[in-house]
Amino acid sequence: MNREPRTLIEAITFFSDEVKAFEKIRDSRWKNGVSCPHCNSDKVRFVSSRFIWQCNGCRKQFSAKTGTIFEDSPIKLSKWLIAMWLIANAKNGISSYELHRSIGVTQKTAWFMLHRIRLALQNGTIEMLTGQVEADETYIGGRSEFMHQKVREARRAEGRMGKGGHGKTVVAGIVERDGNVVAKVVEKPSRVALLTFLIDNVHGNAKLFTDQARGYEYAKFYWEHQVVNHAIEYVRGNVHTNSMENFWSLLKRGLKGTYVSVEPFHLSSYVAEQVFRFNTRKDNDSGRFNQAITQVTGARLTYAQLTGKVLAAQ
Repeated sequence: MNREPRTLIEAITFFSDEVKAFEKIRDSRWKNGVSCPHCNSDKVRFVSSRFIWQCNGCRKQFSAKTGTIFEDSPIKLSKWLIAMWLIANAKNGISSYELHRSIGVTQKTAWFMLHRIRLALQNGTIEMLTGQVEADETYIGGRSEFMHQKVREARRAEGRMGKGGHGKTVVAGIVERDGNVVAKVVEKPSRVALLTFLIDNVHGNAKLFTDQARGYEYAKFYWEHQVVNHAIEYVRGNVHTNSMENFWSLLKRGLKGTYVSVEPFHLSSYVAEQVFRFNTRKDNDSGRFNQAITQVTGARLTYAQLTGKVLAAQ
């Protein structure tokens, strides 16, 4: 098969050839010819026996993995690309246990691979949202009745137990109807935090729809703002937040059904994963995969950063 794969079985067959996997990364990364990631010189020499390049400018060697999420990974590109295909196209995500069984790596390695890929998925850019835009927030966290007694006691001692959203992580989201979504973890749904999030992502000519949360109180000074009172109704004409609620449903389905338990420290990565799939929902599997491949450069995540032992580079 010479053409680009369009299905999972075609992708497995195609990228099982390590040369084709290498060529995929090379061609996606350097469309106008290979250049050194250290000094940007195009005076490079390919060492075919080792699949690396030697730069004639800075004299350094580099590979297709250098400067990408794959850097310093002993895992073959053929396995990396299949992992990227799976996470980009699985509606509810793929767990590290499932990936470790599928591609033949340890569960710990699979977990690290998935987080590296999630870092690449959140590197895409997005234009300001316009037209009819909905904003809402949700709370992510386990229900106390489903926790082990020791976990409940520990969280209660930390002040992390309570009713409603108390002790849970807040995720704010904005969606353009029939368009893209932006979502991020926020420390708390305050007026300043939500208004800043809106200003950064919503065009001034947009029509904004929210519920009656106090955090959106000052939105009327920046946009044409209409509110739906969920204590009375969920829809009033075209005033609703159902598009945003749809995204929350997809996000929580993946978190609860696939990942089961996600620590607040890692939640932003899982949110970015679902945002990527939502914003590429009109594309096919091959298109989503190719979009993900274009975002692997310039992203780096070490295991120490992932586990919180050192701070990730800003």
